[in-house]
Amino acid sequence: MSMKSISGIICYIKNLDKTVKFYETLGFTFKTRQPAYARAYLNWFWIEFLAADKEDKPEFQKEAKLEPRGAGLYLHISVEGIDDFYKSLLAKGLKPSSQPRDWPWGHREFVIRDPDGYKLVFFQKL
Repeated sequence: MSMKSISGIICYIKNLDKTVKFYETLGFTFKTRQPAYARAYLNWFWIEFLAADKEDKPEFQKEAKLEPRGAGLYLHISVEGIDDFYKSLLAKGLKPSSQPRDWPWGHREFVIRDPDGYKLVFFQKL
């Protein structure tokens, strides 16, 4: 037996409408959307967004209320044409936390935080 792949992650969020709009602006697609839940896709990878204030399962309510959200989590997303992608986000009114920069580990990358503080690292291999 061996591990096969990572399919997705789950994130508790404060405002589902704001989160969906942010991720749609980035280019994610949503196939599922309900009042307290949405699932964004990028190719085969998915991110489930759960409205923290709508969590009704007692065993998950404590987790849903934890702060700060996104602390220590960096989600790396590969892009082609990173500088043009960065400029396109600026043109859409988004505000990345950093500018594209070359790193010693062989990536050019920048970071943007989503409305709940989850960090997305967009990168291109050098």
